[in-house]
Amino acid sequence: VSAPLSRSLDRLPLLDPDSLRAAREFADKAVKMHKIFAVQGRYPVIRAALRARGWVEQCMHSSKQKVHHSDDAEKPPDPQRLHDLMSHLVRNKMVYFYWTNRRHSINSNNLHKDQFTNHFEKAGTFTTKVGLCMNLRNLHWFDSANPDTFFPRCYRLGAQDERIAFIEDYRRTACVGLLKYIVEMDRGVQGEGPSYNIKCTTSLLRLCQRKQNKRQPRLDLSQITSSALQVCQEFLESFEHHDIDMSSETPPMLSQLLSGLSSEMKAVSPQLEIDGIHNIWIIKPGAKSRGRGIKCARRLDQILRVVDGDPTLINERKWVVQKYLERPFLVHGTKFDVRQWFLVTDWNPLTIWFYKKCYLRFSTQPYSLDTLDSSVHLCNNSIQKHLTPSQQRHQCIPTDNMWSDKEFRAFLSTGGRKSQWETVVVPGMKKAVIHALQTSQDLMDSRKNTFELYGADFMLGRDLHPWLIEINASPTMAPSTPVTARLCAAVQEDTLRVVLDRRLDRTANTGDFELIYKQAAVDIPQYVGVNLLVEGFAIKGASPLPPLRSSKRSAPKHRGAITEKNPAEKVKLLPKMRAVKSLLQNTSGTVCEPITSSARESEQVDLQRFWASLVVEPWIKR
Repeated sequence: VSAPLSRSLDRLPLLDPDSLRAAREFADKAVKMHKIFAVQGRYPVIRAALRARGWVEQCMHSSKQKVHHSDDAEKPPDPQRLHDLMSHLVRNKMVYFYWTNRRHSINSNNLHKDQFTNHFEKAGTFTTKVGLCMNLRNLHWFDSANPDTFFPRCYRLGAQDERIAFIEDYRRTACVGLLKYIVEMDRGVQGEGPSYNIKCTTSLLRLCQRKQNKRQPRLDLSQITSSALQVCQEFLESFEHHDIDMSSETPPMLSQLLSGLSSEMKAVSPQLEIDGIHNIWIIKPGAKSRGRGIKCARRLDQILRVVDGDPTLINERKWVVQKYLERPFLVHGTKFDVRQWFLVTDWNPLTIWFYKKCYLRFSTQPYSLDTLDSSVHLCNNSIQKHLTPSQQRHQCIPTDNMWSDKEFRAFLSTGGRKSQWETVVVPGMKKAVIHALQTSQDLMDSRKNTFELYGADFMLGRDLHPWLIEINASPTMAPSTPVTARLCAAVQEDTLRVVLDRRLDRTANTGDFELIYKQAAVDIPQYVGVNLLVEGFAIKGASPLPPLRSSKRSAPKHRGAITEKNPAEKVKLLPKMRAVKSLLQNTSGTVCEPITSSARESEQVDLQRFWASLVVEPWIKR
């Protein structure tokens, strides 16, 4: 026996002959049935589930084997020893199933068509904050839904145009917040905290003034209300709502006017209710996870200063600022978010599976807008697990800060709102997931035998309407609490039921996964090479058409040539051509001049290029 092989055999566990024979037969059967898998990361549930299905693992990284003494052979065979031996036997065989927590550890371009992997390429188009922010703006090309009805408005502060749009939105939201505050005070509605008063509102509105003197004039309530009304009027007029007549002075029946204004604003701003009155925004680094770097702020100068402090992120446009949900649904006065899983098994046709179970993550402190500390407003377990629950928090919330959806439904039933889970929350989450994936479909590589499990984070408004916050790739499966230990194990097992068991039997049990969307397959055009090209040139100013051929000279007669007609006979033009001719006549004063015979060939080429730029190029841009 060679020295390398001898050293390899020495590291293997000692087994009796019967166990060795059984291990070899099992490994050979797995090779014939293409049941070799590899797992990177701590996924004991995946390993156990695949082994139960007759799969054999090929270790991606060699692990240190314990030294076994001779008397170990007399003990009952250890199952892990058998798996170690079988892994050694298939070490040079093709792997047919990859499960990894690192997207780039597997190059999908090098995979055989029969090999499975649990990550799609280019998922950053919707699993990053910047990608989700950008893609949802294109939803109108895919569906009639409005992203503002399920995704809080978001801006990239590194892009100059979006930075300006955010500042305008911030000013307008401050003005709307003041008007809402006045209406609620008039109706006797309780505010969100004692710190919000007229003095705070005045300071916010001073930020909204476009022209400010070095010495700020002292404004009274009538003046700032009038200014806020004017800002809202301009916003409504941008949507062609001219039915609100506002004067520069505050009318006597202020509450009636503000109530009408609130109705008009709600018609064009679906997020009016969740905006609250404090004008709080949440600042997020575009590509980080687990709540790292996220901050809340209510002052415009603070928001811009946080972003401007890192020129690298500004240049790469990775910072996003998103409107904070100031009025969420609370459980015993404590904020929470919902972690909801969904599975994508194909991008063409887009196929989405929604998991029927989810869990809630609570913050360790009671909800309050008097402080913007992360312990109150960020529910990520990676943040809250390091904090001690407040003594003021309700005792019914567990110390591990988690509830299952079953416990939440029980809480809703105590207030008579249990039915809204099935009628409002679940349908809203499904629609948000579908819309987010629709806008990313064209940007994804649709490789067959690929799947991916995602984790979407939602917050609920006071009406239980779900709002999508972000989508996470490789969601954590760590059994950090009794809730996650049970649900994370179940979702992993059910994922394999969908991608493996259902592949062999369409009627197989898929656990708690529900197919919620499968569109019709789209035929991919056959690739015709890189030589397909349309050339043209842009029309610069009021340039006339290139001269036409003279009617006194006949063109050379060849196949496909256009013969000359009687000059007195008018040529019938298509509607688009008539419009172009009329436009050119109005701009240049003349249609064309006759062409000279010496420039006939060159002008023919120019004429073809001209019409290509006029007709073909705009069609391509559409």
